[in-house]
Amino acid sequence: MSALTVNSDTLLQSAIGMLRSDYAKHKYLRLSWKTGKDRSLPQNSFTHAWYGQLARELPEDDELGWKCYCKLHHGVPILRAEDDEFRATYDSAIKGLTYVQKLKVMRLLPVTSLMTKAQLSKYAESVQEDFRGRGVMLEFPQARSA
Repeated sequence: MSALTVNSDTLLQSAIGMLRSDYAKHKYLRLSWKTGKDRSLPQNSFTHAWYGQLARELPEDDELGWKCYCKLHHGVPILRAEDDEFRATYDSAIKGLTYVQKLKVMRLLPVTSLMTKAQLSKYAESVQEDFRGRGVMLEFPQARSA
């Protein structure tokens, strides 16, 4: 399987040429792609800061536990809704596990690292809403400076 990032006209032409060549050789292609850029470092930083804040304010779990909870309850639904390959893999390998087993799988399964900026924004907003209801105010960095 090949993976390409196309972010210029030249790379687009190259990708089309590779597709044409592979199709001529195999007469079969299965394509999938994502639009938008990957998440940004600031997005990555503040979500990890939030897990630490959750561990301090809700000591019934540690930072890793809250990260796994958030990935399972907020990240997995976003990716299952928007990524056919993720949904198929998750549903066949993980969906039937117990809740505790799913949380353990979240320690190893990439979820937020697979997300685009837009998906990670949805994730962050969903996490915020969840924990706002528990009395924990998770803020975006720009909100703190205002």
